[in-house]
Amino acid sequence: MAHLMTVEELAEHLRLTKRTIYRLLKKGNIPAVKVGHEWRFNKEAIDEWLRPETGAAKLRILVVDDDPIIGLIFREALETLGHAVVTADTSADGLEYVERLNFGLIFLDLKMPEMDGAELLRRIKIIRPEVPVTIITGYPDSEIMVRALEQGPFNVMKKPFSISDIVAAVDYAKGVILPVHR
Repeated sequence: MAHLMTVEELAEHLRLTKRTIYRLLKKGNIPAVKVGHEWRFNKEAIDEWLRPETGAAKLRILVVDDDPIIGLIFREALETLGHAVVTADTSADGLEYVERLNFGLIFLDLKMPEMDGAELLRRIKIIRPEVPVTIITGYPDSEIMVRALEQGPFNVMKKPFSISDIVAAVDYAKGVILPVHR
């Protein structure tokens, strides 16, 4: 029989707060079942969920944007292609995900409240320098972009963007295609 963990046990297992576990549940980003009125987590399913994506075709992708509609657009576009998408509405949540999970690609909004995208990028590069980042922005000529450029190379996707732009950015990160300059 599978070992089912409580929220408290899972929080301890993952070294996350219970609040973060509940956020993951609310967004549907974590494998769970409801037993009565309580959430339970299969340890094997959680361990599989934590493993880096196997195979070159599928990625675990983080989208950090304070607009929840942007996260929904990315989720709908990429999950149909088999990618696992984790969304964060704040820079602090995005940073916590980067500390706890392995990602094949991070999409990062440049203009965010509290901690802007340039500062978040700096912190991401300290924790996971190998992860490709694509900045999504409506402000490509801003002072924030200048500060982001100091952190090293990354891809840029200008808002507004299309689903094909999202897919092209993922393919580029996987090394499938070269970027298209417009």
